[in-house]
Amino acid sequence: MRVKTGYVRHRAHKKVLKANKGFRGANHRLFKRANEARLHAGQYAFVGRKLRKRDMRRLWIMRINAALTQISSDLNYSRFIHALHQHHIELDRKVLADLAVNDMPAFQAVVTAAQA
Repeated sequence: MRVKTGYVRHRAHKKVLKANKGFRGANHRLFKRANEARLHAGQYAFVGRKLRKRDMRRLWIMRINAALTQISSDLNYSRFIHALHQHHIELDRKVLADLAVNDMPAFQAVVTAAQA
């Protein structure tokens, strides 16, 4: 007597279709299309997690540079970061951008410490 995969396969298909709820068109109705869409979605999600780090760093740099141009006209981002390294001030870009947006007096204090 042979064993058929009816129950196991049906359960696996249901799991994929349930995971694809909200996908458009056949990507949430037909198993083969849904499985391919799920695999591609996983690849895009993996790449997106790497891109998000890159995008956030770019945003922090833009915010720091904008705050620096508000404070003084002669100081730009690259000179500021170089001055921080020379004075051994170890604040990362995330913290600096947060200070620039939310606490300008503290950011100005960091800038004056870096220029001193």
